[in-house]
Amino acid sequence: MARLLADEQFPRKSVELLRTFGHDIITIQETGKAGISDDMVLEFAILENRAVLTINRRDFFKLHKIKPDHTGIIACKNDLDWNRLAINIDAVISTESTLIGKVIRVNRFPSTRL
Repeated sequence: MARLLADEQFPRKSVELLRTFGHDIITIQETGKAGISDDMVLEFAILENRAVLTINRRDFFKLHKIKPDHTGIIACKNDLDWNRLAINIDAVISTESTLIGKVIRVNRFPSTRL
């Protein structure tokens, strides 16, 4: 299962469901680092060997271009169906052998990789 770091805006209900799927996921709030910048979130994820879960797609796409040697970015479309969001994330990352250096897009429907 994947090691994940949910950024500040990521839905808590989806985090909880991903945990029931067996993923090792923490939130930025749980680390005591709420309010840090997106680039610092990515740096912290790298230090912790975790992929970032975010709905802040544009900013993290830009960060990927600047720093492509990260531990993974899972960029999700904002989906108010938190169960569907978690199921889609699990389905996509479960097929990946590694998340390192990848940006994975998770949409409301079928998901794709960059």
